[in-house]
Amino acid sequence: MKKVLLVLAIAFASVAFSNAQELGVRFGDISGGNVAIDGIFSTGQFSRVHADLSIGDGVGIDLIWDFLYRPLGDEAFNWYVGVGPYMQIDDPFWLGVAGEIGMEYRFNSVPIALGIDYRPSISIIEETDFHPGGFGFNIRYRFGE
Repeated sequence: MKKVLLVLAIAFASVAFSNAQELGVRFGDISGGNVAIDGIFSTGQFSRVHADLSIGDGVGIDLIWDFLYRPLGDEAFNWYVGVGPYMQIDDPFWLGVAGEIGMEYRFNSVPIALGIDYRPSISIIEETDFHPGGFGFNIRYRFGE
């Protein structure tokens, strides 16, 4: 059963990340491991979907809607706040909600974005628990720029 879920998660990731505007890696405390494939999908001028897929301690999938995504002044710094579901396919199975607040720097001369964020979460299924960790560092390539 775990192999079937792993294959489904990889298939989902290949379809989902094929349309990403930014694609990279997230290091830190992530559901399912310490390293994840990190993708950004724009949903408007000031909102986006931030998706992560990690494989390690099971398979972890985070899908965060950053509903505030604003620049800080005239520089290439942006800040964002969001919330969304996460799940970890392992034994035990985890399903819950994660919040996110972060900041990123988008280089003007190269299509690279560096970011740091804090992503605490509340698990609802297998058991209810608060996870205060969730610090991460992101490195992403920006397509089409």
